[in-house]
Amino acid sequence: MKKTLLAILTLSCFSANAAYVQADDPHVVAPFSVTCKTKQVAPPVNPGDINNPDGYYNLALNKTGDELKSTLNIIISTGIAKLPYSSSSFDVWDALDITDEDPNNSDNVILIYTGRSQAKGQKTGQGNLGRDNWNREHSYPKSNGGFNDRGAYGYTDIHHLRPSDESVNSTRGNLEYDYSDKPVAEAPENRYDSDSFEPRDAVKGDVARMMFYMATRYEGKDSITPDLELVPSISNNGTALGNVCSLLQWNQLDPVDDFESNRNTKIQKIQGNRNPFVDNPQWADEIFAKDCK
Repeated sequence: MKKTLLAILTLSCFSANAAYVQADDPHVVAPFSVTCKTKQVAPPVNPGDINNPDGYYNLALNKTGDELKSTLNIIISTGIAKLPYSSSSFDVWDALDITDEDPNNSDNVILIYTGRSQAKGQKTGQGNLGRDNWNREHSYPKSNGGFNDRGAYGYTDIHHLRPSDESVNSTRGNLEYDYSDKPVAEAPENRYDSDSFEPRDAVKGDVARMMFYMATRYEGKDSITPDLELVPSISNNGTALGNVCSLLQWNQLDPVDDFESNRNTKIQKIQGNRNPFVDNPQWADEIFAKDCK
């Protein structure tokens, strides 16, 4: 059975009026049953409550449900700069040096699953300096995303690409996201099992919001844009990825922090679009709660 995080209360299921329980510490999950399914659909958000930097989301105001998702797709698919994955000019490596820079050490980046601050130059192909090198983690796995071709936008979309310890990234592989049983040897705050990977508490929400972005940005509108879908189970099938129910919980239980918010703004300057679910996490429930059933 999937292992839940530390319990601080007892909760058997979500009520119709409250989708998830918020812990006092945003990085400690309040208890819930991982088998509990919610059919709740979040109420519409008051436009006055929407974070709308420089009018970026003007088209999405007063939209709900599938209409909101379709409108966000238009917004975040417009004016995109596609980066080369590896190049002698500015590429994904260079972008991650900026977006994931350690705010306390400009020579380093923060690795997503370990939280380790590591030299920007200590990466794949540069030699091991006593610790594993870092490489580029496709949070939405290439095999699930259907973007194994480097020409596909999703392959180089830095909203879901993160610096990661090489060996931890290898352990994660193409496992989907859900509660898992076995601690990762090198980074035991993360867990895995035969079909899923559970990131450490401090980035559970970050991971969830990246997945919501990917499922909204990529709707199969052209030959190099897959139709990504979040589903309420581990799928191991096509471009679908689970578990949307766990992702919705993680979005609630690990709120956006300054690092994630600043990263979103840096990406807009480099790639030309924002992650709506970092700016407005409540939209995840509005769009995806109906899929958790």
